[in-house]
Amino acid sequence: MFALLLACVCPPAADARSAVESLVRDNTRFAFDLYRDLAEAEGNLFFSPYSISTALAMTYAGARGNTEKEMAATLRFTLDQEELHPAFATMEAQVNASQKEGISLSVANALWPQKDYPFREEYLSLAKQHYGVLVQPVDFRGARESARLTINNWVEDQTREKIKDLIQPGDLSDLTRLVLVNAIYFKGIWADQFKAENTKEMPFHVTAARTIRAPMMSRQLECRYASLPELDILELPYVGGGLAMIVLLPKEIDGVRKVESELSADNLARWLGALSQREVQVFLPKFKTTSRFSLNDTLSTMGMIDAFSEARADFSGMDGRPGWLYIGAVIHQAFVEVNEEGTEAAAATAVVMRTQAIGAPPPTFRADHPFVFLIQEKQTGSILFAGRVTDPSTAGK
Repeated sequence: MFALLLACVCPPAADARSAVESLVRDNTRFAFDLYRDLAEAEGNLFFSPYSISTALAMTYAGARGNTEKEMAATLRFTLDQEELHPAFATMEAQVNASQKEGISLSVANALWPQKDYPFREEYLSLAKQHYGVLVQPVDFRGARESARLTINNWVEDQTREKIKDLIQPGDLSDLTRLVLVNAIYFKGIWADQFKAENTKEMPFHVTAARTIRAPMMSRQLECRYASLPELDILELPYVGGGLAMIVLLPKEIDGVRKVESELSADNLARWLGALSQREVQVFLPKFKTTSRFSLNDTLSTMGMIDAFSEARADFSGMDGRPGWLYIGAVIHQAFVEVNEEGTEAAAATAVVMRTQAIGAPPPTFRADHPFVFLIQEKQTGSILFAGRVTDPSTAGK
C-alpha cells in the first residue's frame, strides 16, 4: 500500500511521464477512430473508450506475431509491450487519484480463467502487476451459468448497479477459456450546479424538420468557452477541477455529422486551445442513455482481423500455444445520466477468449440540437467517456 501511495502522490519520472503522454495520444486516436465507426448508427451514442482500450490492452499483452501487429495498429499503440503496460498502470493510478469530495471515480479489472486451463504465470503476473486484476477461476464447461452470474455480479458491484447483465447467456460457451473485464464508474458534481427550479421544458431540434420538448437546464456561470466558425465549445468542470465535460455544439442544427467527421486528436487539441474563461449563459438538456455494443465486426473492420480468427489468432503469450486461443466476443455496455447536480456514468468491457472451437452581455451556449460530448480526466488528458445526444427524451439501448 505504501508503494501504491507513493505512485499516486509522487510525480512520475520523466520517462514514465513521456510514456503516459504517448499512451494518452494513442488512446485518443483510437477513441475517435472507434467513435466514427459507432456513430454511423442513428440515435444517441455513449461509450467508454478508456474502458475498451484497457480491456483490449490486457488482451494484447498475450498477443504474438501478426495478431499482435494488427492489434497494435488498430488500437494505435506506438509503445512496445515492455513500455505499454507500465504506462497503463501509471495512467490508471493518476486517473484513480482524481477522486475528491464530490467525485467518485473508480476503474477495476478482472480476469476470469477456466479453472483447469494452463495459462502462463508470466501473463497472469503481468496482468496483476500492471492492471491490478482480480483473478478468479470459474468453470465455463461445467457451470457456465454460474460463471456468467459471478462475472455479472462483479460488474454490477463495480459500477454501482448501473451496468447489469453485461454477459448474456449466448456470449459464453463450453469453449470459453477466459473472460477479461474492465469496469469504470464515474459520478461527478458540477463545480457550479444547475438549479432544478430553473429547468424548463423547451424545444430541442432533433433535426431541422423535427422538434420535441425536452427538460432544459439553464444557468449563467463562469467556465471555459469558445465560439469557432464551425462549432461552439463549452467545458463544464466537476468539483475539484480534475475532470470536466466538454460539449461540442455544431453551429447548424444538422451539423453533428460534420463535427463527428472532424473528430481527431489534433482537432480536439486545437479546439481546446481556443477555450478561455468567461461568463456564459448555458442551456443544456437533461438526458439519460444506455448503450450496448458487440464490437467484433467494428474492430475487424478497423484492422484487428486475426484476433477473431480460429485459424490465424496467436495469443500464445497467454498459454504458450499458438493457434489455440482467439477472441470470441468483445462486449461493451455504458450508461450516462446528466442532471442538475452533475453526471453519473459507468461502463464495462468484456473480452471473451475461446479455444478452437467579458463587458458585453455573456454569450449564450444553447444545446438545443444534436451535440457531441466527452468526459475528460484533465491531468492525463484521458477521454474516459464519449457520446452524442440526438434526442434527450430517448433513454433506450
